[in-house]
Amino acid sequence: MSEVVEVYSSPVMIVKNPSRSESPVPVISAPPYQLSRSPLILDSDNQKNLKSPFSVITPLASPMKKAMKSMQNYLEEIGHLTKLDPQEDWLPITESRNGNAYYAAFHTLSSGIGIQALVLPLAFAALGWTWGIICLSLAFVWQLYTLWLLIQLHESVPGTRHSRYLLLSMAAFGNKLGKLMALLPTMYLSSGTCITLIMIGGAALKIFFQIVCSNPTCNANSITTVEWYIVFTCSAVILAQLPNLNSVAGVSLIGAATAVTYCTLTWVLSVTKNRPNGISYEPLQTKSDIANICSILNALGIIAFTFRGHNLALEIQGTMPSSLKHPSHLPMWKGVKFSYLIIACCLFPLAIGGYWAYGNFLILHSDDNALFHQMPTNAGILSALDQYHVHDTSKVILGLTSLLVLINSLTSFQIYAMPVFDNFEFKYTRNQNRPCPWWVRTALRLFFGCLALFVAIALPFLPSLAGLIGGIALPVTLAYPCLMWIMIKKPEKYSAMWYLNWSLGSLGLILSILLVLGAIWTIVTRGIEAHFFKPQ
Repeated sequence: MSEVVEVYSSPVMIVKNPSRSESPVPVISAPPYQLSRSPLILDSDNQKNLKSPFSVITPLASPMKKAMKSMQNYLEEIGHLTKLDPQEDWLPITESRNGNAYYAAFHTLSSGIGIQALVLPLAFAALGWTWGIICLSLAFVWQLYTLWLLIQLHESVPGTRHSRYLLLSMAAFGNKLGKLMALLPTMYLSSGTCITLIMIGGAALKIFFQIVCSNPTCNANSITTVEWYIVFTCSAVILAQLPNLNSVAGVSLIGAATAVTYCTLTWVLSVTKNRPNGISYEPLQTKSDIANICSILNALGIIAFTFRGHNLALEIQGTMPSSLKHPSHLPMWKGVKFSYLIIACCLFPLAIGGYWAYGNFLILHSDDNALFHQMPTNAGILSALDQYHVHDTSKVILGLTSLLVLINSLTSFQIYAMPVFDNFEFKYTRNQNRPCPWWVRTALRLFFGCLALFVAIALPFLPSLAGLIGGIALPVTLAYPCLMWIMIKKPEKYSAMWYLNWSLGSLGLILSILLVLGAIWTIVTRGIEAHFFKPQ
């Protein structure tokens, strides 16, 4: 046994252990506070009362607790790991994953409402009050349900995020069939919409200039329609240099605000003005039964085409972070519910108020010389407002309306062009195995802008084919989500979800076929005014 060591306030000497070899023991000198008892040394009584290794405050306790907390969080997340392709970080849709419910609401509003809503009163002219309201209500609920399906299918396979509509279609139907079914409709809904927006935006810019430049010294017709298209496209391409989908959230907010404003402004002005004399609300009847059927199909097509943006839902959700505790479908659905509440508050008053204000005059007394008939598509209630109330409506209001349409077209171009930009950069990054340099990204977006401008100038009659091409693209909104839910989720056979999705999916495909046949019959019987490189 070692001998007892006595400690004094002065320097001490440690007595050696006689059992050990004889060696000089150094004298250790230290201040008294360094020779005090260490708090880490516990006697037997304290050791008995000790319940946790962390009950004693030590310098190691805090890092250990942090490490254990991190491990606990990791174990909670491990059951829902998402295997991200490194290439995803290089593409504009998934480059930034810090989106939230507000961004989802902005993007959904901007993509879900536009100038196509102004044509809704035309559908009521063919269907009448009762069937018009019923069909519009059913279509609204139907497309909102399919949008909910898409949001749920975004992470339907554990560890995989389907951030693009085409990828989800390929996962549900197989690579070949999925690509065949979804590639053409989704590309049309993106690039075709951008081409139409160039036409609408260029025409709105021209109308705005004509309203502002109304004095005799200003020649409002000195700039051609093609030149207005070029001005609009240049502005859109400059704005398209924003790098990713999250970066255009502010642009989408502006686009949503302008769409809501001009829709509300249009129906409020129409309702507050005096209605035309001899107005009628009886559904229009033609001489042949086939013409009546095609008129009804055209009205159903107008209602169906009013609801757009399903081809962008997965892309918008792909910009959000996701984990087991905070899945991306929660903020996405929250943003969608808010945006569609606003969309409903715009569309239903617009359709009902517009039909109440003009009735069948929306179709019977159209005037090709009206200001807003310079639009490439029938501007519906906007054209009627211009035709019947142009003299008792302030030019400031008319000019403001055309300016709002212009801004909305410019901002909507950005979100609809983003899938095209993403596809271009996907091919580049796959071949080069590195992200796009800024000059390549700029060149690709400039190339798409020039290509869309060329098509808008070369094929100014393209909106006349909207019924035909839109009928082909209709299943993207109403049919494919239901069928993809069945293929991926595999609900129990003959269950309520099984019957519901099979019924809606089949009905959507049948409606698509009927709309295509009706569009073909209309083109054959009435023809289209095909004038190449001569935009009006």
